[in-house]
Amino acid sequence: MIRILFVCHGNICRSPMCEFIFRDKVQKLGLGEQFHIESAATSTEEIGNMPHHGTQQILSRLGISCYGKRARQIRKKDYDEYDYLIGMDDMNIRNMKRVFGEDKDKKIYKFLSFAGEERSIADPWYTGDFERTYRDVDEACDAFLSYLIQKGEVVTRS
Repeated sequence: MIRILFVCHGNICRSPMCEFIFRDKVQKLGLGEQFHIESAATSTEEIGNMPHHGTQQILSRLGISCYGKRARQIRKKDYDEYDYLIGMDDMNIRNMKRVFGEDKDKKIYKFLSFAGEERSIADPWYTGDFERTYRDVDEACDAFLSYLIQKGEVVTRS
């Protein structure tokens, strides 16, 4: 099983969008049983809160429920419990490394790097542009899944 933790600042906008969109994609491909997918925050600001209404609107439009999701903060033990710790921007990466320490197993990634991009997934909390964030998340999810398939970590059905 591939264990993935998507991480952003508050766990109410970008990382839950990634969590639910990526889960939906792998389930629709019949690959859901090969994954454990969650999301978390680097900060404590939104702990216990539901995803932002902008994220909920995007997910709802896609027919994806995020019912029951509540923001949580990353924990030191997450480093050992997940195979991929995926941040949305450089600050997320720095904050994860502060919590986890040295990335000795090379588990920490910036999400758009899987799509060959250096840029970050912009935080719609500040930009107000949930559509742009969705497009970037969708692109990164597809690229990440392709990466996992090419690496042989995902068993696809012919």
